[in-house]
Amino acid sequence: MKSLKIIILIFLFPQFIDRPVCSQTHKTYCNPINIDYGYTPIPNFTEGGRHRATADPVIVNYKSDYYLFSTNQWGYWWSSDMLHWNYIAKRFLRPWNKVYDELCAPAVGIIGDTMLVFGSTYSTNFTIWMSTNPRNDEWKPLVDSFSIGGWDPDFFTDDDGRLYMYNGSSNKFPIYGIELNRKTMQPYGTRKELYLLEPWKYGWQRFGEYMDDTFLDPFIEGAWMTKNDGRYYLQYGAPGTEFSGYADGVVVGDSPLGLFTPQPMPFSFKPGGFARGAGHGSTFKDNWHNWWHVSTIVIAVKNNFERRIGIWPAGFDGDGVMYCNQAFGDYPTYLPDGPEDHLKSNFTGWMLLNYNKSVSVSSTLGGYVANNAVDEDIRTYWSAVSASEGEWIQSDLGAVYSVRAIQINYADQDAQFLGKSEGVYHQYKIFESRDGKKWNLLVDKSLNRADVPHDYVELEQPVKTRYLKLINIKMPTGKFAISGFRVFGNGSGEKPAPVTGFTVLRTEKDPRSAWIKWNLSDNAYAYNIYYGAEPGKLYNCVMVYNTNNYWLKTMDRDRKYYFAIEAINENGTSEKISTSR
Repeated sequence: MKSLKIIILIFLFPQFIDRPVCSQTHKTYCNPINIDYGYTPIPNFTEGGRHRATADPVIVNYKSDYYLFSTNQWGYWWSSDMLHWNYIAKRFLRPWNKVYDELCAPAVGIIGDTMLVFGSTYSTNFTIWMSTNPRNDEWKPLVDSFSIGGWDPDFFTDDDGRLYMYNGSSNKFPIYGIELNRKTMQPYGTRKELYLLEPWKYGWQRFGEYMDDTFLDPFIEGAWMTKNDGRYYLQYGAPGTEFSGYADGVVVGDSPLGLFTPQPMPFSFKPGGFARGAGHGSTFKDNWHNWWHVSTIVIAVKNNFERRIGIWPAGFDGDGVMYCNQAFGDYPTYLPDGPEDHLKSNFTGWMLLNYNKSVSVSSTLGGYVANNAVDEDIRTYWSAVSASEGEWIQSDLGAVYSVRAIQINYADQDAQFLGKSEGVYHQYKIFESRDGKKWNLLVDKSLNRADVPHDYVELEQPVKTRYLKLINIKMPTGKFAISGFRVFGNGSGEKPAPVTGFTVLRTEKDPRSAWIKWNLSDNAYAYNIYYGAEPGKLYNCVMVYNTNNYWLKTMDRDRKYYFAIEAINENGTSEKISTSR
C-alpha cells in the first residue's frame, strides 16, 4: 500500500527530482520549541476542539543535561543541547493524589546532587519526588505528604544550603515565601507575603488583552527565584496567561525573603510577532554559564489555556538589571556553544521571506483560508479538507532568495487525541523551485517517526529559490493544518531606510500609556519598537507587522522612557531611530 501511495505521489508531481539538503547538525532553534506537546487532558476545556497545550515550564541544568517539566504532560523531557528533547513518560502520582491527572505548574529544585519535583496543590496529601538519575526515570518519594502544599510552587536552594519555597496564583493574594527544613521539608514558621501586583503604577500589570483592566483584576503567579552576584531576583507571571502581554516581572532584594524592589519593566515580555506571550517561566544557566529564560507562549484560541513554550537568551547587566533578549524572539536563534554576551543578539540575521505573500493549496476547509499560514499569527491557520497523503501548501517568495531555514507549525483541526499519545508522528516532504516548473527535493521527512508539531529545519547550505511546496504524508491526528509555514533566509536587495516621523505621545491623564506612530516605509514588512526606563537599556521589544502605530500600555507612571525603532524587510533591518518621552 505504501509503495502505491508513493507511485500516486510521483504521478501527481512528476516534475519533482530528489535532492535533499536538510542539515543533520543544527546550530539554531526557533520558538515555539519543537517538543511533542500533549493534548489537553481537561474535558471541560475542550469545547473548541481537542488540541495540544502546556505551560508553566521549568528547566533546570542537572549534571550537564537540561530537564524540562511543564503542566499536564505525563512526564518530562531531557536534552544535552537545548535542541533535541527526549521525552520520558512518568506519572508523578500516589494513590491519594486524585485531584488532577498530572502535575500542574510543577516545582523543580536541586538540593546537593538530588532533583526534587512537586506539583501544584492546596491539598496536604501530595508527594515530593526525588531522583539522582532522572535521565533513566529513577524516582522515589522524598515526602509522601507535603503538609503545607502550594499552587505554582518553586524550590530554591541558597548558596549556604538553606531551602526555600515560593508560591502563589491569585488576583487577590500575593506571592508568598517560606524557609523549609531541607531534611524533613517541614516549614519554619509561616509563609511571608513578598509581593502583590501594583497595576495602578505599572501599566503592564493591568488585566486584559489590551491592558485595560476589564472584567477581572490581574493575576500574579508562577514564582521563580534566581540568585546572581549576591542579590535575589524573585520572578512572577502577570497579568493573565491568555493574553499576548503575559509577561514575567521581577522584584530584587538582598535576602531570600525580601524586602524586594520591583524593576520598572517586565524583564520577559513578547506581546508582538508570530509567537506571543512570555510569562510564567524559569531562569537557568547553560553549560557555559550563560543565562536563559523559558516561559509560556499564548495561543488561547480553542480555549484560554491553549499554550506553548519558548526559550530566550537572558542575563544581568553590569548594574544588576535582569533582562531577556526577545527581539526577533521567534526567528532563528543561535544555540550556545560557549560563553556569550546575551546583551548582544543571538538572532541569526535570517529574515522572514514569505510574510503575507502568495499561497496556493491543495484544498481548503471552510474559513481556514490559505493566507492564514503566512500571516505571522500563530492563532490563525489554514486547514486542508483532509489529512490524506498528497495534501499540500505552496508559498511563493515573490523573488529568488537565499533560504536558510524553514519552520512548520501545525495546527489542531479535528484532533482526536486526549492526553499523551506516544508512537505518533508527522511525515512530509518539502520541494523547492526557482521557476515553479522544475522542482527539487529540499527536505525529506518521509521516514520521520517523531511527533514534531513545530518542526524547524536548518538547511546544511543556503539554497537560492523562489517557490517552496510542503506536501503531507502523515499526520498524527486531525486534518493537515498549518498555522505558520515560515521561510527564513536573506534577500540580495536594499535594507529599509531609517524610519521617519517616529513620535511617542504619552498621555498626561495616564502616563502608563503612550501612542507610538511613524511613517510607513516603502520596502518594510515589519518594525521593532525598543524601549526601556534608562538610556542604553532598551531591553523590551515589540515587533509589529504592516502597521504604522502601536498603543504601548506597559510603562511605570513615574518614569521617563526611551525609545527606538527599526524597519525590517527580507534583506535586513534599518538603522535605529531614537527618541524619549
